[in-house]
Amino acid sequence: MASMTGKRTTAAEKADGVEAAPSAPRGFGLTGNGYGSLSRQFPSTPRGAQQARHAVVRQVGHWGFGPMTDASRTVALVVAELTANAVCHGRLRGRNFEVRVDYEGPASRFRIEVSDARLGRTPEGPVLPPDDQESGRGLFLVERLATRWGWEPRNPIGKTVGAEVAAVRPQEATGASRASGE
Repeated sequence: MASMTGKRTTAAEKADGVEAAPSAPRGFGLTGNGYGSLSRQFPSTPRGAQQARHAVVRQVGHWGFGPMTDASRTVALVVAELTANAVCHGRLRGRNFEVRVDYEGPASRFRIEVSDARLGRTPEGPVLPPDDQESGRGLFLVERLATRWGWEPRNPIGKTVGAEVAAVRPQEATGASRASGE
């Protein structure tokens, strides 16, 4: 995260070249080039998974994607599914899970990683379960929503499941629909 000096500059100082304008619009927690990152640990409980989802939606909002945007909803759903899996299948007593979300503005994407402490239960390929089964659709949803996803072992223990999600800004989506005549 970019350091903040707390110094205000006036328009005249900016015009004199004292402070160069950033190369991309800045939001809370974004670098001058349009990158942002959130990394936190949460307890391996259903409440911890809920807290992770809320923290990510808040941070994505600070990056310019309000909670009702498609990008924020997609990120929230992917985080919810991956953290639920970490709690249900990757939980080890006394160990937290970690969530990391990186916003890569120039590439228009979010990178989401959820790490837990159990390697023995690794994600299998997403399969749509029978209609009468109440669970088992999480990775199927992640595969449908993400541009790509996968997992890898984590050193020293556990695994990390990651996904990439497109980050289309609301004004870009509006401009694209106008250009297409909608």
